[in-house]
Amino acid sequence: MRFIHTADLHIDSPLRGLGRFDGAPLDRLRGATRRALERLVDLAIEEKMDFVLVAGDLYDRDWQDFHTGLFVREQMVRLGRKNIRVFMVQGNHDARGVITRQVPWPDNVKIFSSRTCETVRLDDLGVAIHGHSFPDREVPEDLVPGYPLAVPGLFNIGMLHTSLTGIAGHDTYAPTDLGTLKSRGYDYWALGHVHVRQVISEQPRVVFPGNLQGRHARETGAKGCELVQVQGTSIDARFFPLDVVRWHQIQLDLQPGAALDDLPRHVTQALQVAVAGAGDVLHAMRVTLTGETALHALEASQPGTLAAAVQAAAQDVSDAEVWIEQVKLDLRSPVDRTRLGQGNDALGELVRWVDALLADGPALRQFCDAALSDVLSKIPPEVHSALAQDAGSDDIPRLDDMAALLALVKDAEGTLLARLNAGEARP
Repeated sequence: MRFIHTADLHIDSPLRGLGRFDGAPLDRLRGATRRALERLVDLAIEEKMDFVLVAGDLYDRDWQDFHTGLFVREQMVRLGRKNIRVFMVQGNHDARGVITRQVPWPDNVKIFSSRTCETVRLDDLGVAIHGHSFPDREVPEDLVPGYPLAVPGLFNIGMLHTSLTGIAGHDTYAPTDLGTLKSRGYDYWALGHVHVRQVISEQPRVVFPGNLQGRHARETGAKGCELVQVQGTSIDARFFPLDVVRWHQIQLDLQPGAALDDLPRHVTQALQVAVAGAGDVLHAMRVTLTGETALHALEASQPGTLAAAVQAAAQDVSDAEVWIEQVKLDLRSPVDRTRLGQGNDALGELVRWVDALLADGPALRQFCDAALSDVLSKIPPEVHSALAQDAGSDDIPRLDDMAALLALVKDAEGTLLARLNAGEARP
């Protein structure tokens, strides 16, 4: 018996905010979840799988129109023509109470009930599959006690969308623990919800396959499915990457004496390491430059210089397609801030004023509100809404968060110090 275990496909995820990045391959990024599903179906057909398990969040949200459902149905039909069955449980994103539109499923697709746990026996394969879908987005209770005990003499698979006992970065849904899962006596638990692949247990095998396609820079690394072969009681499982866009976060520490002409070479080397062995995907790179370097002063006087150098480095990467999603700077000028703060010039006044501001929370809040109010008042409502949705992400700070405001002020001070002190800090 051979099957594929996948989860968290999030078909047609909106991928908000990509328009902020000049030159972003928007069509490829927005179509990535669909293309990953097509690759999954290709794999199932090529490997002659007996069935495919989808452990929740097939869709990302309610469909904007019927094209989403018809596309997915078309892929299921492709599997049905090769006698490959598909078993699905619905998760928090595609719960019955979330998806309002529907198209009829082909006969090879089974969606498990959201009212109670169901069991499907495939006696020709010697397997029993148990599953319980989410009725609504919020499922605060443990569903596992409602699953039946293992069917004797069969290979038992449990399908569940769950946060287990809680995993950072994921909302708590259908919480349970390994002991409760083991109490059912199943051989394999096909889990979903967690977007990072995790093998929770080998006996029984309990697995989060991760999501099929990374959707942003926080979902890094290869994404794909579990390819499982069962012979008797022996399980041979391996991860198979299927993503078409692979996200990376690369941090490069610049030395004090780093020169602009040397930067592309170092960046290219780092990018080459990241893409090694995976040339058939689009590599979306977020590059962070850190360290105390005189290049900070150059960037302060000529904003965009370092980002352009990183972009140039990406052009020199061979045997892989690279898109620089963002260049983030966490740089400091090689200046003695304490010494500057003791001076009677503009630099000293700036350092002392920032120290006083950072030590007084209400004053910091008042200053930031005053500094930002004029700009924010001119932003159209639809942009405000988009920023609110993305607030707290890696590139959109929360303006109501003191830590974010502190970071913004410190960054602004660093830029001003670099510009005012350009005579000393120029490389």
